[in-house]
Amino acid sequence: RRFLKRLVAQFGHPRVVITDKLRSYFKPVHDFAPGADHRPHKGLNNLIEGSHRPTRRREKIMGRFKSPRQAQRFLAAHNQISIIFRPRRYRLSTISYRHARADAFGLWDGYAAEMTA
Repeated sequence: RRFLKRLVAQFGHPRVVITDKLRSYFKPVHDFAPGADHRPHKGLNNLIEGSHRPTRRREKIMGRFKSPRQAQRFLAAHNQISIIFRPRRYRLSTISYRHARADAFGLWDGYAAEMTA
């Protein structure tokens, strides 16, 4: 109650209040923000939990991004590089895997030489 009262005093009356499903939140929200739309939902405050994109798991691991757009831009580039260095191990024999990794590092050395030249 005190926390919600302080928030309403500091920021004004909200349009929407999102809380988890704890029943003790319903009465204070109704008292201090009567016109607000109260949405009791577990994951709405959390951008990662609310996201249904295929990168959700990696976003959660790399949680230091300022926005979902920045994370998506980084992951798009990272995914292309990651595929080169992580061949599908379960489909390859040991020798083939070692050759694939050596080829990947050879490609990377070539790209790095082009970028610095």
